[in-house]
Amino acid sequence: MAKFASNEVLDAALAVVAGANRMLLLAGQPASYAAAQAGALAETAMAPADFTLAAGSGGGRQLNVAARGGLVAQAAGTADHVALVDEVGQRLLYVTTCPAQPLAAGNSVSVASWQVSIGAPL
Repeated sequence: MAKFASNEVLDAALAVVAGANRMLLLAGQPASYAAAQAGALAETAMAPADFTLAAGSGGGRQLNVAARGGLVAQAAGTADHVALVDEVGQRLLYVTTCPAQPLAAGNSVSVASWQVSIGAPL
């Protein structure tokens, strides 16, 4: 028997991620919201317009996250993770890897657009 999940179900999960109001660049994967906040090398505000839902390649759904430019590094380190957080609810919502970028405090950094994908049930 085939398996099925409606786009509404998949989109609901992605909508939680799209509730993020900050994007953080980090050296390493944070284990909690507090760790993400404490370890942020650079950060930027996020708004609902920075997220768009779409059909995923190969099935499922994806959340497109807009590129961000002009972030100013607040600390030195090598950014290799990106986190989306909800500051109001103090929740770490999503973490992914990114190409390693050495950052010096005060320097400008950009983040290319990226996606969060949820596949169709297997």
